[in-house]
Amino acid sequence: MIKILDSHALIIFLEKESGYEKVEEIFLNAIEKDDVLLMTSVNYAETCYLILNTCGHVKLNEIEKTIQYLPLDIYSVDSHLSRKAAKIRFNKELSFVNSITGALAKMKRTQIITGDKEFNLIEGEVKISWIG
Repeated sequence: MIKILDSHALIIFLEKESGYEKVEEIFLNAIEKDDVLLMTSVNYAETCYLILNTCGHVKLNEIEKTIQYLPLDIYSVDSHLSRKAAKIRFNKELSFVNSITGALAKMKRTQIITGDKEFNLIEGEVKISWIG
């Protein structure tokens, strides 16, 4: 089953914050079952920015090497997904990045793995697998 990981969940894993074990278990299950975990290219950019902003270039390079070995596919955002995200942002007032994640979850009919409480706004519309 395809699942979508948001930047919040990836940061929890990479920085070994509270909930790290749950994300690690999700990665291990994906490897074991040869499942796919998706992350939007915008979430990936957000993750890179957050690491760069708080830890610098050296840490970002280390993190990018780690990410290469995770069972994670980066999903490029196209105009179709962007339009769906714009409607979610307009109707639910989610952040831009979370609107794209929500739109992908709706499009793929799958769940979002996150600890970001903003996703409460669309929890009835998509399944949320909460971390923490």
